Amino acid sequence: MGSNVKRIIILLIILMFVAVGGIVLYANIRSGDESAKTGEPEAESGTEEAGTLQIGDDTRAFLEDETFFEPDKQPYSSIEKMEGKNLSLLMTSVQKDLRIQIVDNAGKLVEGESFSVVLNGDKEYTDDDQDGVIYIEHLRAGEYAVALQEEEGYRVPDTEARITVKQSVEYVVIDDIDLLILSEDEVNAELEDLEANEALEDADSSEITKMQEGNPNAKMGIDVSKWNKEIDWDKVKKAGVEFAIIRVGYRGATTGALVEDPYFETNIKGASRAGIPVGVYFFTQALDPVEAVEEASMVTALCKDYEITYPVFLDVEGLGGSGRADGLDVEARTAVSKAFCATVESAGYRAGVYSSRNWLNQMLDMDKLRDYVVWLAEYRDVPIYQGYYHMWQYTSNGSVDGIEGRVDFNLSYLKIENTAGNATQEAEEDSEAGREDIAPEEAEEPKPIEGAADAEW
Repeated sequence: MGSNVKRIIILLIILMFVAVGGIVLYANIRSGDESAKTGEPEAESGTEEAGTLQIGDDTRAFLEDETFFEPDKQPYSSIEKMEGKNLSLLMTSVQKDLRIQIVDNAGKLVEGESFSVVLNGDKEYTDDDQDGVIYIEHLRAGEYAVALQEEEGYRVPDTEARITVKQSVEYVVIDDIDLLILSEDEVNAELEDLEANEALEDADSSEITKMQEGNPNAKMGIDVSKWNKEIDWDKVKKAGVEFAIIRVGYRGATTGALVEDPYFETNIKGASRAGIPVGVYFFTQALDPVEAVEEASMVTALCKDYEITYPVFLDVEGLGGSGRADGLDVEARTAVSKAFCATVESAGYRAGVYSSRNWLNQMLDMDKLRDYVVWLAEYRDVPIYQGYYHMWQYTSNGSVDGIEGRVDFNLSYLKIENTAGNATQEAEEDSEAGREDIAPEEAEEPKPIEGAADAEW
């Protein structure tokens, strides 16, 4: 092959390489133009396979993306947050009235807001004192629809609540009464809890102040409250005390608040541990049967976890004109006492009334209270009260080991068979736990008091 032929072949080969390079270059240019038109980015040299994520030079950056492995998962910032506090209504009716309590998810009253409700889509009532309770009186009996109005910052029920307003008092406990019970830390106790002792006005020099032990017809007991402060119940038991009546609480003399005695829990637990049977009492300032049902409901609510052997008493006394209930007439005061006792007994306890001789004679119609236990306060060696009674508080100047200062002494003529020592076993045998075993024939009439042969029974 000649040199000319060789030159021609080499030239053709070079032209072929140039042509192929030109074709490749043209194809790349066309590809870039198409990507620009469709908006798809070109793949860079050295990048990961399609579908992987690389941020900058960090090849593990995709691990920091919470949505990478779950494509359907949205970032937290896009989740709708629940705003507002959920509210509910608790409602009760005793007699032609309606008590509406606005509570949160924890069941606590929501205070500090002027909530409003609308009854039957018509009349609106507002919580003016912002205590979380709206109380409506003088309603007609019947069905009511209650709607809680919207309040900024709160989520109110979407539907109306319904309740039956009662025509007359039904002596049954209020289930959610706990929301109304206050501690002394929440009230001004100096204005609400005033000491009362009507029996002192009728006392004479014959008052016995010593413990009357060994009486075959009666048992020796005491009654206590916060005024007696700390008590050594083991010493009290050894001193010969056979029962104790413990104050549960009181209704405030000024505001009418329901307040638990700050020593109630300590006293009832201490007495029970020492083997002393207990009863309880509540100091009333109720103005009507509706409030009396509230008081009875409070007592039963606070006593439900304890063995109550002796009766549940309503302490009916005056406060020298300083009490909100001092001005009640005989009929109204008797109605209050009956409502309390009937409600207590509907809960399975035995109920009674405590008062002084003068008040039993002049301030109460005892003929209407004959079905209940009577606890007389009369500070004489021999009481001159002519009516029936089943317990006698004969002094407020007693002294017993385990209690500093004065203490009230009592004699009980009730036939109480069970004691704190065997109450648990007997309660298991009795389906009505919490109801004391008082023989009906003994509860109707008291046994004669030793040394009182001239008294009428």
